[in-house]
Amino acid sequence: MPVARLATASALLALFCAGLLLLPNLYWGALLLAGLAIAAWEWAVLARYRGALRWLFVALVVASATVLLLHPGAAALQGPLYGLSAAFWALIAWPWLARKWRPEGALALGAAGWVVLVPTWLALTALQARPGELLALLAVVWIADTAAYFVGRRVGRHRLAPQISPGKTWEGLMGAALAVAVYYCLLWVAFGAGRTAAEVIGGLVAFGAVTALSVEGDLFESWMKRQAGVKDSGTLLPGHGGVLDRIDSLTAGMPFAALWLQYFGPSGIL
Repeated sequence: MPVARLATASALLALFCAGLLLLPNLYWGALLLAGLAIAAWEWAVLARYRGALRWLFVALVVASATVLLLHPGAAALQGPLYGLSAAFWALIAWPWLARKWRPEGALALGAAGWVVLVPTWLALTALQARPGELLALLAVVWIADTAAYFVGRRVGRHRLAPQISPGKTWEGLMGAALAVAVYYCLLWVAFGAGRTAAEVIGGLVAFGAVTALSVEGDLFESWMKRQAGVKDSGTLLPGHGGVLDRIDSLTAGMPFAALWLQYFGPSGIL
């Protein structure tokens, strides 16, 4: 792994964990809001917005997230927004990728960007109340991504989506699934005493769904970049590209994980 990439990842992880564990929720949400604003700008670039339209999209994303952060009744919207995200990834993003849609309408791209970004920010902000579960679920994405990369490089032969992301392979995907299954088993051995069989199976299903969604989120951003004719969403993070390049796998998985936890609680993942 290149030194710049490793150094950037280490710094981001340290900042994330420090904020997660030490900051009050309002300040934690504000910290993530700064990243959301950058990600919104990068999305606007990928959507080929220009001038005032680019700034308008960023302003709408930041304003709506600010309302969710500050309004006392916003907690009631968490479930519906997570559900909206899940519906988008299941019913819109999947056929978008499968049929390789090339939407040009500013409204459609803006709506998609809002649904991709805001529920992700909301999930990461709200799950500060459950730091253990949040880190466990984030580790699913990181482990899947790392395993897919190394297994794909080592033994990958069959491309997963050659017209979208030629580097991804079916072998890498299977390696990711196996690595996450091993990770889940280790978590269950360490923390799963007393769980029923249904809870264990439910947790495995949740981890599997987050893994699959992380791949979908990665592919979706890759398709957006391909349509925009760029390799990375930005240049802010040395060795990684932009903020979207760093969080693409989270955009589909985290809102689903938050929705799952909202309905099943901690026993739903261990």
